[in-house]
Amino acid sequence: MVGIEKYTINVPEAKLQKLKQKLELADLPEHEIEGAGWKYGVPASETKRLVSYWLTNYSWRSQEATLNKLPHFKTKIAVDGFGELGVHFLHQESESENGSGSSGKSIPLLFVHGWPGSFLEVTRMLGGLGGGDGKPAFNVVVPSLPNYCFSDGVRKPGFELKQYAETCHKLMLKLGYKQYVVQGGDWGFMISRAIIHLYPESCKAMHTNWIFASPPAWTAENPEPEYSDREKAALARGQDWWAGDGRGYLAIQGTKPATIAAAHREPVALLTWIYEKLIGWSDSYAWTDDEVLTWVSLYYFSDAGPEASSYHYYEALHGSVITVSVVQSYIDIPLGLADFPVEISNAPKAWWGTLGPIVFSKSYNKGGHFAGWERPQDIADGLCEMFGKGGGAYGVVEGRSGY
Repeated sequence: MVGIEKYTINVPEAKLQKLKQKLELADLPEHEIEGAGWKYGVPASETKRLVSYWLTNYSWRSQEATLNKLPHFKTKIAVDGFGELGVHFLHQESESENGSGSSGKSIPLLFVHGWPGSFLEVTRMLGGLGGGDGKPAFNVVVPSLPNYCFSDGVRKPGFELKQYAETCHKLMLKLGYKQYVVQGGDWGFMISRAIIHLYPESCKAMHTNWIFASPPAWTAENPEPEYSDREKAALARGQDWWAGDGRGYLAIQGTKPATIAAAHREPVALLTWIYEKLIGWSDSYAWTDDEVLTWVSLYYFSDAGPEASSYHYYEALHGSVITVSVVQSYIDIPLGLADFPVEISNAPKAWWGTLGPIVFSKSYNKGGHFAGWERPQDIADGLCEMFGKGGGAYGVVEGRSGY
């Protein structure tokens, strides 16, 4: 397509050497409270262990080669008031007999990542979205949001959820997808909600693994129910994330991102900043050192700089167009919900209907905030059930049933 170029990840050797020097010279933490584990954050001993592995065993070039097996592209997207931005994205077109490309039958699926995630999150579920065995086929589009990974950074103020939604929507149109569906968690949930609010003529359904809903108005006819133990635990996690000990990162990135920017330029500080969330927000997932360091490296080697993604928080939380009330409002677009038990803030089931018409929902016994990475088959199977024959969103994209 015109204006869309294949992209290869190739971090300059000078950046790798500078990283090595910084790691070698890093003044690592020594203070550690006895028997505290992760209560105070990443233990000093764990930081030292990972930095040692980073220096002696981790190979970015090996990870880079694996990532480059994926279908990477880059293009320019004009965002109103912000000019053209270079946007990196994955675009996996189904190879099944169902048809692929912008003229085929496969369902265009936009996957929107969050923080501290990236396009990497979707890679484990791609194999389950190609169709066959009675399942629908999807053409999967995964942009790196502006300020993340290999997309351009934004230097003008006011790039809020509306602009992130506009970027993603215009990318889908540029790829020839006049209609499509969307999946996302974390900021991906917020941006997806903005997309279905702003572009309902194009985005025909939404699936999410973050059920960030508000309660309905309780009445005598519809009284507040007694919540299950699982729902009570989810409400407690949400309270901790929004107003308790889990709020620290949100408070600084949402108010003074420039203050933390210098720390994000230091690899050890960036490592602990992200690693704490990978552990704290997942459901006892056994992160390997290579996985952790690749997630962190995608931020460290970001074209916009490691600190750029923090500004996403400030702009979104200070936005005037797409606010939390808009995101949590009832939007009349088919909605699919994947309820994982260790998500940071999932609403009780009695609240779900405030988001829109639910055509698919499923509660899982295992999984946390990074469901696409922790439980990729659950997400892929849920999408296939929701959009497949007999599913609540079957045929929502005109001429693209997936079969």
